[in-house]
Amino acid sequence: MFEGVLIKMITELADPIQYYLKFANDYINMNQLLDKKIAIKFVKYECLNCHLNKPIYRQGFCKSCFFEIPQAADWIMRPELSKAHLNEEDRDLEYEKKVQLQPHIVYLANSSNVKVGVTRKNQVPTRWIDQGAHEAIEVVEVPNRYLAGITEVALKDHVGDKTNWRTMLKNEIKDEDLQEWKHKLKEFLPEEVQEYYLPNSTELNLNFPVLEYPTKLKSLNLEKTPEYEGVLKGIKGQYLIFEDNTVFNVRGNEGQVVNISVVR
Repeated sequence: MFEGVLIKMITELADPIQYYLKFANDYINMNQLLDKKIAIKFVKYECLNCHLNKPIYRQGFCKSCFFEIPQAADWIMRPELSKAHLNEEDRDLEYEKKVQLQPHIVYLANSSNVKVGVTRKNQVPTRWIDQGAHEAIEVVEVPNRYLAGITEVALKDHVGDKTNWRTMLKNEIKDEDLQEWKHKLKEFLPEEVQEYYLPNSTELNLNFPVLEYPTKLKSLNLEKTPEYEGVLKGIKGQYLIFEDNTVFNVRGNEGQVVNISVVR
């Protein structure tokens, strides 16, 4: 039996992708649990910032932490709001400079449809794996988060910026020529970003460890169903997929302390 607070699974680029659930004193290689019946039990909450047993509000944080700490500021989800390049503070300028003033990638990924997204360069290909993308390609590499943000805003007028998680998990996806998409969208890049275009970037294909895709989806909510058992049939994005069509979003349940055990 393993017990700890949920954070998003660590991933390793391989064929198929390797997944690890990290607790304070343990790692679980989740790939090794495929085709095994596992039990998940909710124990309590633990805010990822203050570590108190307080209901989680968003992103693994309790409500008070969410509205105070820089890790949950608006520019996290909306990079175009970044201001560290102007030396302007939002919540914590030192933290904001550390995160915002580093190379960022604007990319195209195909998880449920072709979408545009932003990530720090050192999060490639982790970000794509977390989104359940079968294929992805870098479009531009810019020196800060703000430039990545305004690029995303410009491109999402011409391509999606959201993943349909149901389509992604059912694997109802068609292959796309992301090179063609990239070249087609180049003309819509903001003028100050044109010089950062990556003409020679190539498409990366990702293979997820899924034995059986679900046909209907039932999302597991541990607050409503604190104990669950099921046979693990796949892992995609940050989701565990079970034989009875139940899916569990590990990242969406960050900040919950759980027991995980192998039943058989």
